Amino acid sequence: MERIYFDNAATTPLDPAVLDTMLPFLTEKFGNPSSIYSYGRESRMAIEQARKTVARLLHAHPAEIFFTSGGTESSNAAIRAAVQDLGCRHIISSPLEHHATLHTISYYQERGEAKLHFLNVLPDGHLDLDQLDGLLDRIGERTLVSLMHANNETGNLLDIHRVAAICKKHHAIFHSDTVQTLGHYAFDLGSLPVHFITGASHKFHGPKGAGLLYINEQIKVKPFIQGGSQERNMRAGTENLYGIVGFAKALELATERMEDDSKYINDLRIYMAEALKKAFPDVKWNGDVFGRSLYTILSVSFPKTEKSDMLLFNLDINHICASGGSACTSGAQQGSHVIRAMYPDSDRATVRFSFSRHNTRKEVDEVVNKLESLV
Repeated sequence: MERIYFDNAATTPLDPAVLDTMLPFLTEKFGNPSSIYSYGRESRMAIEQARKTVARLLHAHPAEIFFTSGGTESSNAAIRAAVQDLGCRHIISSPLEHHATLHTISYYQERGEAKLHFLNVLPDGHLDLDQLDGLLDRIGERTLVSLMHANNETGNLLDIHRVAAICKKHHAIFHSDTVQTLGHYAFDLGSLPVHFITGASHKFHGPKGAGLLYINEQIKVKPFIQGGSQERNMRAGTENLYGIVGFAKALELATERMEDDSKYINDLRIYMAEALKKAFPDVKWNGDVFGRSLYTILSVSFPKTEKSDMLLFNLDINHICASGGSACTSGAQQGSHVIRAMYPDSDRATVRFSFSRHNTRKEVDEVVNKLESLV
């Protein structure tokens, strides 16, 4: 049996066209972008062209686009800037966030630099946005709202436009972790009042180690890495030249294919949900699968049995790649903080299947058939 890869929310395979775009900068175009001679200028031009491409695709200004090592660095930088540079003394977030956000906001709370408030999680896994409005009204001080656009474990989608409007009404700073949605949904940052968004190209068939931080030009923040003038004095250190070039190409291709890919992948996801329901009448979904949900993720729970405890391990033995939650915690034994927050009393076994345009219905059929012998 060939390997079936259903863990695209963790990372996606590199697109061959992206690799072709990167290769010259791994070989003959190796100049340091900070050097003044032609090799360096050539590299500098490639980075700035990538910045312009990304800005155009997101309807932002090139001066608002900063390249980083990935989503974790970008979220850390945004939260630090909000607390230390923009004077946010309160942070509103949720217990469902990625650890890149949760651990960072906890850090500033422990240091006494910001007070932390969590929104309530509704039965379908969405957040209580009426509570957000009320909290901001009561707090009355400069506040950072940090909420992810799509949950990386359940796929639940935040109403980002409503949150942005609430934040604008209360003059709050809004940071959204958009790592799972950048490259999968169209963004118009010129009309969306958000201060920070984040991205990572390996979520949309680009290279690992290449990330994005969007900083709205209406706010001014200090450098988040000291030591050089790179990234317009904001992030010191020699740039990840080939990663940045790959990021821009991957986003360009993802945008071109978005309409066709999103329909194909969502149809595949629904096909698998229906096949699982037919094979396992007692299967349940984590989150709002058939409602406001990311089209790449299907989070499934099975009743607890002796077999279900070893489900991920047995899938792996059978060459099926899936996750118990996020990739960042899939090797840990403590389970998913997201599933615990949504279903605190559940002892069911969760598997996250996540798809890309490379997956097929034949693969879905094979996985469902294999699950029938494993669950």
